[in-house]
Amino acid sequence: MARIAGPLLLVAILAGLACRQTATQRALPEEVALPAPKAKGNVSVEEAIARRRSVREFAPTPLTWAEIGQLAWAAQGITEPARKLRAAPSAGALYPIEAYFATPEGLYHYLPDGHRMERLSDRDLRQNLQAAALNQVAVGQAPLVVVLAGVYERTTRKYGQRAERYVHMEVGHVGQNIQLEAVALRLGSVTIGGFPDDQVAQVLGLPKDQTPLYVIPVGHPRAG
Repeated sequence: MARIAGPLLLVAILAGLACRQTATQRALPEEVALPAPKAKGNVSVEEAIARRRSVREFAPTPLTWAEIGQLAWAAQGITEPARKLRAAPSAGALYPIEAYFATPEGLYHYLPDGHRMERLSDRDLRQNLQAAALNQVAVGQAPLVVVLAGVYERTTRKYGQRAERYVHMEVGHVGQNIQLEAVALRLGSVTIGGFPDDQVAQVLGLPKDQTPLYVIPVGHPRAG
């Protein structure tokens, strides 16, 4: 009996750890239903354009889900439900851009249908993203880092060689929407394009058909 007790105890401990891990995984919400986006704010388009600046220093104040949801809606939100048209123009309405949101609580992927986020990880990946983005401090300091990735194949099927141009035009539209929405929310942002694609993709665990195109830190500007 003494010889069996050791292995049985080890099995029991491992089983207990597995149960605890499973319980923790189940406790994490797989999706977050975002607050309804606002289609009217207190800042005009002209004022947002005039006030937009690149902000690279951020206060540690976390963003609310309402603020994150508003930024996601400005990027890829559905603005015409009947035809599923989105906030940014897209060649052929093929929408090759995927939006990811790195927060202190984890990594999320925006799902335009239903205006919701799917949780991909409960790890804070911002420091990893900073290291992957040539150690640009704003990436690790901002309370939110938006990463826009392109799926070229969606556009290539219809437009062939011109698809790359169209995808790059579209990610520019999306990035500008995010920056102007940030101004409307009294937030700051900066668009970052200098990074090794494969390293950012590895940090986020992106599918092979997705290429990161933009890294956009967003947050409350640091005072002073």
